[in-house]
Amino acid sequence: MEKQLVCINCPMGCRLTVQMDGDTVLSVSGNICPKGEQYARQEAIEPMRVLTSLMRAEGREAPLSVKTSRPIPKRLMMDCVQEIFRHRAKLPVQVGDVILSNVCGTGADIISTQEIKS
Repeated sequence: MEKQLVCINCPMGCRLTVQMDGDTVLSVSGNICPKGEQYARQEAIEPMRVLTSLMRAEGREAPLSVKTSRPIPKRLMMDCVQEIFRHRAKLPVQVGDVILSNVCGTGADIISTQEIKS
């Protein structure tokens, strides 16, 4: 089986071809740098993304900007968004504060990307 991908690791946007046998990557071609090969191998098996979202904060109308501390499986994005929407952040928060730990069992934390004083 063959998959066609466009690398998103740098502005080059290499067009990658991934040869697969089931869930095994046999080869990657079309990449200019090693990052392209790493990206293609991961993307072909389990696409990962950093999730950015908004979260409600206690006693505040405007939402709080948050993100995952590391990439999570793309297939779990909506589950994680729903988990974020079920919670309210307690103020005050600083940039980098952990708001939710191990969201949806991904090993990633939801962290604040902005500072809000109470």
